[in-house]
Amino acid sequence: MTSQTYDPNNIFAKILKGEIPCHKVYEDDDALAFMDVMPQAEGHLLVVPKVASRNLLDADPAVLAKLYPVVQKLAVAAKEAFDADGVLVSQFNEAAAGQTVFHLHVHIIPRKESAPLRPHSGSMEDPAVLARNAERLRAVL
Repeated sequence: MTSQTYDPNNIFAKILKGEIPCHKVYEDDDALAFMDVMPQAEGHLLVVPKVASRNLLDADPAVLAKLYPVVQKLAVAAKEAFDADGVLVSQFNEAAAGQTVFHLHVHIIPRKESAPLRPHSGSMEDPAVLARNAERLRAVL
């Protein structure tokens, strides 16, 4: 069984501390949104709370209450910015459910009916593409 504790050195914690760069889309006092470096579709971004939370199972409800309005705002922006037919919003809890980074995070993935989801693994997207996609989202916000 894996440990159920929060690791303050996970990659998203390092992004929040400014130790690892990201293509920032949005930030407020409670949340940060940035482009996923291995996007499953054009415009795939992540929203994380600034408070240390392993996942939905251990998050303070007050953290969730501040996080999900940001998720909604960004999902609306992603749909518009990428002229999407819909938006996939997903969130995984523990390894058995597909969680690989153990800091609460929500995926926002603009979807077009004709385009299949790409795998969420393998090579990283070109940083110039991520920068352009982040700018498209910021322009809508």
